[in-house]
Amino acid sequence: QSIAIDIERTKKREAEGGDEDMVDDETMVEDPVPELTKAHFEEAMQSARRSVSDVEIRRYEAFAQSMKNSGGSNFFRFPTAEETADAAQNGNGFGEAGNDDSLYD
Repeated sequence: QSIAIDIERTKKREAEGGDEDMVDDETMVEDPVPELTKAHFEEAMQSARRSVSDVEIRRYEAFAQSMKNSGGSNFFRFPTAEETADAAQNGNGFGEAGNDDSLYD
């Protein structure tokens, strides 16, 4: 229904030679919340529920502790410039443009 009403309003504006971007006074509604404040957020949080279980929190804490103990660098590191250059020269690195014949074998 509202689509039909909008179409009729548009047709009426076009027939009157009005600007399509103009908004009718009928459709202008004052924003009930022109600015979100901390009070709005706190009110919303009162009815929010947890999305993470206690088990998941404990699992994350164990993971975080293991990462802290290991220093985190044992799992990933960027290759050195020398390693990158060697891989490019030996043809076993990324960037082998056009050499995808065995890609789907």
